[in-house]
Amino acid sequence: MEPVGTPAESDPTAEARTYRMPQPRVTLTPDVSHGPLDGAWWPHCDALELELPALVGMLEPEPGAEVRVAVDPAEWPDTPYTVMAPGREIAVEPAGPGSEAHVITLDCGTVGRWVLMVVPPEEPAGTAARLLAAAADPENPLTASRMLALAETGRLGTAAGEAEGGTSARVRLRPGAADDLTSSLPAGR
Repeated sequence: MEPVGTPAESDPTAEARTYRMPQPRVTLTPDVSHGPLDGAWWPHCDALELELPALVGMLEPEPGAEVRVAVDPAEWPDTPYTVMAPGREIAVEPAGPGSEAHVITLDCGTVGRWVLMVVPPEEPAGTAARLLAAAADPENPLTASRMLALAETGRLGTAAGEAEGGTSARVRLRPGAADDLTSSLPAGR
């Protein structure tokens, strides 16, 4: 986080510090997804109340649109039920029984609904880049849990589809994608 303003520490009347989270690290499928995911999100930390406003803001829901988010309570155990963001409240709910782990679902009213794989914040950049690229592939049939397991064994960049019963999945990292990793990739749906 970068401080927006830094008051003089000896001045008791100085304003409080304001912090701005970096841009979210997100990939979205370019069009309609045919797989179980619409993309991936690699948060900078595990504090959902800090990360969620930037993610929702990037998706650009209309002002006043109701935004609801479902998260895995095992991954986000101390998550508040409401997260404040500029101009809106984001309702946060636990994902229901049988929901996939490592996934966040965002319902942004008229803008759309996204099911994103959550790449763990501590994931190394190279692995995270491969996961972000794989999850944004509209033809990728793999679940978030399966992609994370393949990444853990170092097999995500190979023909991951062959490990899934012969279905060919395009999950290779495109050249230069790691350079784009820190920038937001807004894409229409």
